[in-house]
Amino acid sequence: APMRVGFTCSKKVGNAVARNRAKRRLREAARAVLPELGRVGYDYVLIGRFESTASRDFEALKGDLAYALEKVHSA
Repeated sequence: APMRVGFTCSKKVGNAVARNRAKRRLREAARAVLPELGRVGYDYVLIGRFESTASRDFEALKGDLAYALEKVHSA
């Protein structure tokens, strides 16, 4: 089974512009990190959070995703 990725942002994140920006940032982080650390056959869901997803430094966002993937796959 291929690796699948989903993205979601609730209305708590903000208006449509803020939600779309958060999802775009999550997509780019996933595009950069998942080919190296993701595993085939897994489904990943990335959730945008209020203020933190849109305003966090992009390198830190990628680091957070890498850390989460390493933590999930080490268990």
